Amino acid sequence: MPSEVRSEREKSPLHPHVTKVVIPVGGLGTRFLPATKAIPKEIFPLIDKPVIQYVVEEAASVGLTDILMVTSRNKRPLEDHFDHNVEIEEALSRKGDETHLDQVRESSDLVTLHYVRQGTPKGLGHALLCAESYVGNEPFAVLLGDDLIDPRDPLLARMIAVQERFGGSVVALMEVDPRDMHLYGCAAVSPTDEADVVTVTGLVEKPGPGEAPSACAVIGRFVLHPGIFDVIRGTGPGRGGEIQLTDALDSLSRTRAAPVHGVLFSGRRYDTGDRADYVRTIVRLACERDDLGPDFRAWLAAFVSHDFHETR
Repeated sequence: MPSEVRSEREKSPLHPHVTKVVIPVGGLGTRFLPATKAIPKEIFPLIDKPVIQYVVEEAASVGLTDILMVTSRNKRPLEDHFDHNVEIEEALSRKGDETHLDQVRESSDLVTLHYVRQGTPKGLGHALLCAESYVGNEPFAVLLGDDLIDPRDPLLARMIAVQERFGGSVVALMEVDPRDMHLYGCAAVSPTDEADVVTVTGLVEKPGPGEAPSACAVIGRFVLHPGIFDVIRGTGPGRGGEIQLTDALDSLSRTRAAPVHGVLFSGRRYDTGDRADYVRTIVRLACERDDLGPDFRAWLAAFVSHDFHETR
């Protein structure tokens, strides 16, 4: 566990430690149809590693290795990816291919995984209710399965430290273009004595024109107080006819039963649930890799400056 997380915990003995993670992956992935008819979007590769493995690695990087995935009936490939594949491992072992053998085994040895099915997808709030018996009466982290945070920008560690100082719940906030705010939950905020931490005084799910209370959009990282479950149960369907976590957090922030804070994030985030951002993420990762980057960047520069225009 990173030293900055340990040091914050040593200063905050009054709040229970975050030890568990919930990753909701039961959605239908309609933006990627027809591919998601048979393949969960969380398994889509970012070159040679599926999206979901990046999310699990993020949790493991801060010492959170007890993870529940809230799945649905078409998400069996997620379980298969994190299980051992004996045939492949034996074949690689016979060939003496230790590099690929280590890569195949890595996903199976990362964390302890549990699975529960959501049944009918009724929104993020409903998905979290499926995790209540797993979570118990402890704060817990929620990582959305198609939202990636670059490991060079350790958002989750900061959120855990903030939760353990202030208690209550913590959401990740990022400034987005006002034209895109209708795609996000949006937070009304007030400052605290820490530059990157705000108090959340209200939230709106996917606000329409003129409805956004700020430029702070909620992105896919949360550290939640277990009291959120009671609030979700009392929350009716919201946008899209679904039970929205944003609406439950809005209720929590207004009643002040448990505080809601936001961590302002300005680092690198990749929304792989969006088709254009998914492609951009692959290009960026390819450009930055030592084994692919030099040749790929040269090809990309030539394509953009010359080949692309000739093929139009």
